[in-house]
Amino acid sequence: MDKRKRGLSGIVSREIVHLRKNRELLILAIPGILYKLIINYLPLIGLILAFKYYRYDRGIFGSKWVGLDNFKFLFKSQDAYRLIRNTLGYNFVYIILGTIVALTFALLLNELTGRMIKVYQTTMFLPYFLSMALIGFVTYAFLESKSGYLNQIFVSIGLEPHKWFFETKPWLFILPIVAVWKGVGFSTLVYYAGIMGISSEYYEAAKLDGASRFQMMMRITLPLLKPLIIILFILSLGNIFRGDFGLHYFVPNNVGLNFATTDIIDTYVYRALKLRNDINSAAAVGFLQSVVGFVTVVGANIIVRKVDKENAMF
Repeated sequence: MDKRKRGLSGIVSREIVHLRKNRELLILAIPGILYKLIINYLPLIGLILAFKYYRYDRGIFGSKWVGLDNFKFLFKSQDAYRLIRNTLGYNFVYIILGTIVALTFALLLNELTGRMIKVYQTTMFLPYFLSMALIGFVTYAFLESKSGYLNQIFVSIGLEPHKWFFETKPWLFILPIVAVWKGVGFSTLVYYAGIMGISSEYYEAAKLDGASRFQMMMRITLPLLKPLIIILFILSLGNIFRGDFGLHYFVPNNVGLNFATTDIIDTYVYRALKLRNDINSAAAVGFLQSVVGFVTVVGANIIVRKVDKENAMF
């Protein structure tokens, strides 16, 4: 027991010394710690609403406990299959297509030289800062049935105009295009920063061996970017069951006739919350999405660790 006490006291004393040496850094970290606690951790108390029948007069803790009844809201819906299919399908397309396009642009940026590269970076990154409400207006300007730019082009070349917002099939292509256009700039810069971190000695040695630019891209750049690609892919899987509400609500303009291909879990729950004020079911679906995202990330990491342990996140 004496040895254990001495060991614990030694650990405590070392930690105190460590805190004293780094007290300036700890003081600087306080705003970030408080932000995380207030914005990310305190709201977790609200997760209990997923298991209760919430009443305003009784509050969160005084409301009746109903167990898993609130989770039946999504699965009992006649649209459950369509919502889950659309959510998973679109997110899978966004992840794969976004990764391919971002990697391609990053590799192309790496081949450019001169001042224009800054212009290209800014041009690609700008849509990332635009809100989905604004992007919805831009999309409407292109797709409006009478005066939309796209329909004007169709009419000018002798084709029939389309009522895009009242059709279903075109949105299978419109939504991925808008999603990639908005998010590809950020992902491209992340991959480009990874490329910039690769030592130039690899490329110099490859040049001496007579390798072409394409061969260096395939044999040096992409293999060394593999850990970054895997990490970003695993993190993106955390939102595989959580759709982009802004994209699927504002861009299709919330028109019921195209719900077959635009409606996802998040937009459906929003309408249910707005029309029925069903806080319990909305909390249950949000909790379920988080759990599925957590399980997906952990599962994907386990698979990566078994295949290539060095590139796993944890």
